[in-house]
Amino acid sequence: MPSMLQNTDELDVALLRRLADSPQASQRELARDTGVSLGKINYALRALIDKGWVKAGNFSRNPHKLGYAYLLTPSGIEAKAQLTRAFLARKMREYDQLAAEIETLKGEVGHD
Repeated sequence: MPSMLQNTDELDVALLRRLADSPQASQRELARDTGVSLGKINYALRALIDKGWVKAGNFSRNPHKLGYAYLLTPSGIEAKAQLTRAFLARKMREYDQLAAEIETLKGEVGHD
């Protein structure tokens, strides 16, 4: 699946949202869900951990857990909200611009 994520902020928003819902998601699942490579997911997760937005916990010793769980920190929850607001505002602007362009094109071809 080709990536529809256009920049790092979009990937951060996608990862933070996914991890908030499923902290036990594997990197492979995250890569599949976001449409980016496994290497890019690993890099992005490390960056989120370095920023202090995500904490990785290893539960491999627990027989009921497999591998890692990626937990949002309080600053990660706040960052998720801020990034989501900015993402939404940007997408709404893009939508308004696209709607205006569609109307212009309809006028040019005489489409009702």
